[in-house]
Amino acid sequence: MHIVTRQPGEAQRPRLAALSTLPVFYTLTGKRVLLAGGSEAAAWKAELLAATGAVVEVAAPEAELSEEMQGLASSGQVTLLGCHWTVISWDGYAMAVGDCEDEEEAAHFAAAARRFGVPVNVIDKPAFCDFQFGSIVNRSPLVVGISTTGAAPILGQAVRQRMEAMLPKSLMDWAGLARHIRERATNLLQPGPERRQFWQRLADRAFHTPAEEAELESWIDEAKGTEGGRVTLVGAGPGDAEYLTLKAMRALQAADVILFDDLVSDEVLELARREAKRILVGKRGGRDSCKQEDINRTMITLARAGRRVVRLKSGDPMIFGRAGEEIAELNRAGIPVDVVPGITTALALASELKLSLTHRDCAQSVRFVTAHSRDGRLPGNLDWTALADKSTTHLYYMAGRTSGELVARLLDAGLAPDTPVVFASNVSRAGQSIVHTCLRDAADKAKNLDLDCPIILGIGSALRLPAEAQLQATA
Repeated sequence: MHIVTRQPGEAQRPRLAALSTLPVFYTLTGKRVLLAGGSEAAAWKAELLAATGAVVEVAAPEAELSEEMQGLASSGQVTLLGCHWTVISWDGYAMAVGDCEDEEEAAHFAAAARRFGVPVNVIDKPAFCDFQFGSIVNRSPLVVGISTTGAAPILGQAVRQRMEAMLPKSLMDWAGLARHIRERATNLLQPGPERRQFWQRLADRAFHTPAEEAELESWIDEAKGTEGGRVTLVGAGPGDAEYLTLKAMRALQAADVILFDDLVSDEVLELARREAKRILVGKRGGRDSCKQEDINRTMITLARAGRRVVRLKSGDPMIFGRAGEEIAELNRAGIPVDVVPGITTALALASELKLSLTHRDCAQSVRFVTAHSRDGRLPGNLDWTALADKSTTHLYYMAGRTSGELVARLLDAGLAPDTPVVFASNVSRAGQSIVHTCLRDAADKAKNLDLDCPIILGIGSALRLPAEAQLQATA
């Protein structure tokens, strides 16, 4: 058994990277907030604070009140004190916000607030701020805050715009339903698996179902008596975290334990739920690896203990990922199992090459082939006549150590020596390497491969570089 919680030889990485600021959500309902200044910028902060239910008191001479601030006062959203902030009493304020013209006034305002223990923000002057407002995506009671710690407000706004597009407006209704049903769900469901199933069902539906279609009482009934956890096989893709699907992201965010392969990138793991335990169950050719039966046993044990287990596999779980063996064992143990597909390396390679694997002038089919059997050699049951079919694009997985013999067998089977060949490793990652050659020269090229990296071998006319194809067409 060889299961570790991190890569062998690596120092333990912190679960959370360094934060430039602590994101917190402050309840201001019914609390007094001092706002110094009457400008348009101050009015925007006043409107924001009033929206939280705060009692906003504006300290500014009447002559300095902007039209926007006067409008807020007329609507009752703020209270005007009619004087400069320097003459007010600081007692009883929960927060202070100042719109100060110069550094000297900003320093005095911040110092006065801190003498009275009042958290302070000076608009557009980060050096004098105890907190920042940031950008907001409002789906109340779901609220998302975005901060760049004052370093790049425009970048924060760009992130907010993207999130506005990604988060449906209906989340506001779903969050309201969650607040409404929380007490009832807490009273009727036992802590652990029962409550987890109910809330996960609600969260899953919130992103693609109208809130009026929620069946809260039915979901509570279904959650009662839930025992144990479940396992989800998730495709992590070839390495680039942006290749993850939304469904894979949700599975990672819901996991209690993640059993991940050696090839899963740190960038993908970084997107998982912070509290989730990560266990490396590395499987690499030519190295000490976890036995498959140990992995199966670990998944079953964790699921029976009520954990939500994600089996995170590089590429797609159903393409040379031993998913069939794992699903069979989980089914025999009575453990619920789901599968989330991922982008397999062959398809990521095609994207990097910008070459169609099934270009209609070259290939009428595509075939994924393993070049690595249980004993580390080429599988003994490969049909070499079929693999020499020039109208098919072939992608050989785990081909590093067997590529020399593989090429020789294809040449013997009659595949043309000038057939394009691509060797690729670390596809979509920082260390990506792609080597173009032909079948005749492939064996020599293979001698220079880094066998510590996973290697995929592509063979077929569809992989001919555009310039080569053009020369061949005019020959």
